[in-house]
Amino acid sequence: MKEESPKLVIGIGLIINHLGEILIDQRKNNQSMAGMWEFPGGKQEEGELIEVTIRRELYEELGVQVKVEKKLIEFDHCYTHKKLHFVVHICKIISGKPQPISSCQIKWVLPSELASYPFPAANQHMISALRQYLMLDKENEVREVDIWSIFSFKE
Repeated sequence: MKEESPKLVIGIGLIINHLGEILIDQRKNNQSMAGMWEFPGGKQEEGELIEVTIRRELYEELGVQVKVEKKLIEFDHCYTHKKLHFVVHICKIISGKPQPISSCQIKWVLPSELASYPFPAANQHMISALRQYLMLDKENEVREVDIWSIFSFKE
């Protein structure tokens, strides 16, 4: 009977700026899946809350302090060599300017541009959830404007 390797828990922070762009980073040549693009994050340490993992990883990888906000998605993904459990949160930068500390480069891209970049398979779940989140967020903005228009006064 083959012994299963334990699942690694990975905390991911999707950083969205005021222009609606998402921060992505490119994996270094000495990493697995070299050259592919990803959302920043990393392994949860034993006993660590996932929000702490995300804050720590984004500071280590990008040099920024973030506010970890809404959980976007949580899912398991099996690669041939390991099993991963992803927990993905929307994040906002509260201090610092992102730098490619542990990647080749970073880029701010519009959600519609994400398909132009090669991502590991697991990231497709994140991209789909992000698109759905942004659509719902946009619908909510429209609803708020519509609600306020009810209260507009005519002179």
